Parts: sequence; C-alpha cells; structure tokens
Amino acid sequence: MLFRQLFDSATSTYTYLVADPQTAEAVLIDPVLEQVERDVTLLNQLGLTLRYCLETHVHADHITGAAELRQRTGCVGVVPKRAQVECADQFIGDRDRLQVGAVEIEAIATPGHTDSHMAYLINSSHLLTGDSLLIRGCGRTDFQSGDAGTLFDAITQRLFTLPDNTLVYPGHDYRGHTVSTIGEEKRWNPRLAGQSRDTFIQLMNGLNLPSPKKIAEALPANERCGSTASLTA
Repeated sequence: MLFRQLFDSATSTYTYLVADPQTAEAVLIDPVLEQVERDVTLLNQLGLTLRYCLETHVHADHITGAAELRQRTGCVGVVPKRAQVECADQFIGDRDRLQVGAVEIEAIATPGHTDSHMAYLINSSHLLTGDSLLIRGCGRTDFQSGDAGTLFDAITQRLFTLPDNTLVYPGHDYRGHTVSTIGEEKRWNPRLAGQSRDTFIQLMNGLNLPSPKKIAEALPANERCGSTASLTA
C-alpha cells in the first residue's frame, strides 16, 4: 500500500493519498480546494489514477477539492450517508467498503462532530479519524447537528475497541502531531482518558470555541461537493 499524509497549513487539514502500487489506483480522503494542484501533480508523478475522492464529513473549515478533482480526473465523489450533499456520485454507509486495487477501506460511522461523520479503516491498520478522534483531542460538537454524548459513544464503543496498535491519522492537527495509535489515545487523550460520558459532555459543552473562519463559505460550497460557482453567481 502507498500511503501519503499531506498538509494544508492555512486550515491545519490533513489530506490522505492511498493507493495500490500494483494497479496504480488511488483515493484521496478529505482533499482541500487550494491544494488540488499539489495533489494532481503528486498523482501524476507517482503514475496513479484517481478513482475516488472520499469525505469523512461535510467540512466547515475548508472547501473540499472534490469538484475540481472530479472535473480534472473523472474520479468518483463519495460522501457519508445522511450528509446533505446532493451532488455526490456515491454514498457510503457504516461498514461499507471501498476497494482500490488490493487496498480495502472500511467505513465506520462515528457521529457526534456531525451527524453523518465517518472514519475509515484502511487494510485493518491505518485509521483515518477525520474530525472525530484527534491526537490528544477530539472534534467539537457545538454545531452541524453535533452531539457530545454521541461522539463519546462513537469513540469509546467503536474506535477504542480496535486493536491498540491501530495507527490513528486525524483530519486536523494544530500542534505538529502527525500520527498516534488507539492505545496511546485511550491512555493519554485528556478529553477521554478516565472520563465518564457525563464529564465528557460537560467538558465539551463548556468549550465556547469561536466559529471556523471559513464556515460561511465552506458549508454551502461543500454541500455542492466543493463547487463555488453558485456562491459567486
């Protein structure tokens, strides 16, 4: 398996490129519009064909590059079921699988940050957690139908039941971390380790975070798979 972690510094967003070197088929998870040129260049350099653009959820902090990538590569845009995205080519549900050559991607429903959030387990070893479980943190739950109790259940009952050596790759990081493991997060994540469901809810409901800077443009654009045309018409 070919695996690349790519970073957008403006929004601290990780995009992941996953491919089967034998078939040269690839998938991009959570692409960022401003980084499409970087991603297309890398695909071309590695001799890869982009089959899928895959989203963990409808993002509020950046505009997805899915529409541009679909236009330039002919890839299939895939979003979680229940997401309000009518332009998607395909929806993916809990425990559904995408096959990219010999690489298997299994969707794991992890609602709470949003009500349609998915994590993706790749070849049973690499877990892309999106904005649900972060390294020593977790996603916020105060908008987009978020719910702190639901997020606690998703992380503790669905992600923390995976083997401790499962690699954790988040959708964002703001402190320079790149990878963790399930075992590390169970032991050291301050929002979750030793917390009850009630104390987690109390903690999350008291964060009082500012809204993402790009929320006004990102949400409507991402509901159109990243197309900004209707926003400027």
